Amino acid sequence: MKKMNSRERVMAVLRHELPDRVPVDLGSTAVSSIHRRANDRLKAFLGVEADEPVHDVAQGIVVPNEQILQRFGVDLRRLALRPPPTVAAPSLAGSEDTYLDEWGMRRRRTELYWEIVEHPLANARVEDLRHYPWPDPHDPRRVAGLAEEARGLYRETDYALAADFLGGGIFEQALWMRGFERFMTDLIADEPFATALMDTLLELYIEFYAVYLEAVGPYVQIVALGDDLGMQTGPLVSPKLYRRLIKPRHKELYDFIHSRTEAKIMHHTCGSVFPFVQDLIDVGVDSLNPIEISARGMDPVALKREFGEQLVFHGGIDVQQILPFATPERVKEEVKRIVATLGQGGGYILAPSHNIQADVPPENILAMYEAIQN
Repeated sequence: MKKMNSRERVMAVLRHELPDRVPVDLGSTAVSSIHRRANDRLKAFLGVEADEPVHDVAQGIVVPNEQILQRFGVDLRRLALRPPPTVAAPSLAGSEDTYLDEWGMRRRRTELYWEIVEHPLANARVEDLRHYPWPDPHDPRRVAGLAEEARGLYRETDYALAADFLGGGIFEQALWMRGFERFMTDLIADEPFATALMDTLLELYIEFYAVYLEAVGPYVQIVALGDDLGMQTGPLVSPKLYRRLIKPRHKELYDFIHSRTEAKIMHHTCGSVFPFVQDLIDVGVDSLNPIEISARGMDPVALKREFGEQLVFHGGIDVQQILPFATPERVKEEVKRIVATLGQGGGYILAPSHNIQADVPPENILAMYEAIQN
């Protein structure tokens, strides 16, 4: 088979064609990257001297240095809206214990992350949503230089390009802003508020993506979005409730995105989500991430058998048990197993099953990427 460049390789997989090798990812989205502590150890292990900025303070993740991406043969590169222009995230070396993000959620420093401790809509009513200080998607500083960056990467490199997502999805952002317990109760006991909040977020996200895709739409191959629907042991909500209240809103957003770009939509959802996979295909999802095979019912053989003709799988290399605790030899065995399963006939991009966490040793990260280079 003719050797492909990175963009050709990823585009072949997105078309469900067989590539010359499985494409690999690290860092193209905020759910396939690496925690800064693991990254620091990896740089020391590989002898790389660099100082990458943390691009997602809440998760503590960085985009790895270009030397590492090239060493691992990573085929995708990240594009993202500029940081919120009016909200300054805290310095990791600073003394701040809390900060207010652009959505109005207060976050508190923990050992590894910044967790939400105040939910700004906890006591809100429907009428309050109209007056809430939502982020402004039309602030020109969000896309300053972004189209030029995207055009340059597209014309001057052969990498596939991914538009990284904005944050929580319509359902997840509502959970964060209202409070998990309160919004889950709203879905049953106060449906008018639940739907008003999700519709407000839907309208806002459509505006964000209109601005975002005007800048990068002609150049990206993947648009990444996230909306967690699962936990380790099962769905967060019943499939029936999802189909009635959340699915139509996903469909409207994803239809809009597809109308503005030829890029494929990658949907991130953690956990046990097998019951939702056909629904996600229905709303226009082209690629599913992160394939947490350690969650109940997320058997890669069954996923490939049932949905492999319709979906590209992205992720699948377990960050809960295999990457932190296995030997490098065991990591390589697992990578080859997942590639043989999810990559059979194409339709798979190798990546961790979420961000590589702080406890993953550099030897195992190296083994993960070496497994398909040998």
